[in-house]
Amino acid sequence: MAGGQEKLPLDDEARGILRQWMLHARQGAAQSPPPAVAADELSVEQKLELLCSRAENWKAARRLGTLRETMVFAVGNPHARLMLVGEAPGHDEEIQREPFVGRAGQLLNRILAAMGLSRSEVYISNVCKFRPDMGPNQGTANRPPSAEEIAACRPLIMAEIRAIRPACIVCLGGSSAKALLACEASVSSLRGRWLECQGVPLRVTYHPSYLLRNEALSARRSLWEDMLAAMEQIGLPISEKQRRYFLPS
Repeated sequence: MAGGQEKLPLDDEARGILRQWMLHARQGAAQSPPPAVAADELSVEQKLELLCSRAENWKAARRLGTLRETMVFAVGNPHARLMLVGEAPGHDEEIQREPFVGRAGQLLNRILAAMGLSRSEVYISNVCKFRPDMGPNQGTANRPPSAEEIAACRPLIMAEIRAIRPACIVCLGGSSAKALLACEASVSSLRGRWLECQGVPLRVTYHPSYLLRNEALSARRSLWEDMLAAMEQIGLPISEKQRRYFLPS
C-alpha cells in the first residue's frame, strides 16, 4: 500500500534474532528441519521470551550511550488481533517496566474501553525499548527517541510483528510511524488511510499524550476515527453511539 514497506533489509542483529529462534526450535528435535520450518515451530510465547531476553542487552541500543539502562518490553495478549505500537517508555513506564502506564497510558486504557477492549485483549509495545536519556537531572522529564535510537531498536519491533502476526497495527505517534514505515512524514499526513508493514494493515494516529496537550474536540475525533477504522478491520461491532463519539452536537 502507499507509504508502506513490506520488506526491510536485515542487519546482523536482526539476523541474530532469526538464528536464535531457529536454534531454539531445533533443540530436542529428532531431526533438524529446514530453518524456516524450525522458526515456525516455536510458539508465539517462546519467540517473545527470546526477544525479551535479547532486548535486555541489545548492542545496537546500548552502544549509542543515549538511552537509559532499564529495558521495557511489551504487555498484553500475544495472540491479539490488534497491536498498538508507541514510541518509547517514559518515567512511569521505566519504574513499572510496562508500556503505557502513565497519564498517556491511562488515557489509552479509556480509549480501549470505549472500543469495548481491555489491555489484556490487545498487544502493546514501543519502538524504542529504553527510555531516552536527558542527563543526570532528568527527573520525570521525557523526550521522544531520536532517529538513531529508532533505527537501533527497529529490528526488535519488526521481529515482534513477525511473531505476533496481528490482523491490524495502530502506530501511536510519529516515532512509531517512522520506524514501521521507514518514512519521515508527519502523523497528520499519514493518518486517515490504510498503510502496510510486513503485510499487515497499519493505521497511523496521534499518541495519547498529544490529546493530553490538545483537548480540542477535533483532535479527539481524529484519533477516534482511526480507532473506528481499526475496529472495522478486526471485525469488532460498532454501535451508532460509538460512531458518534466526539462529533459536534
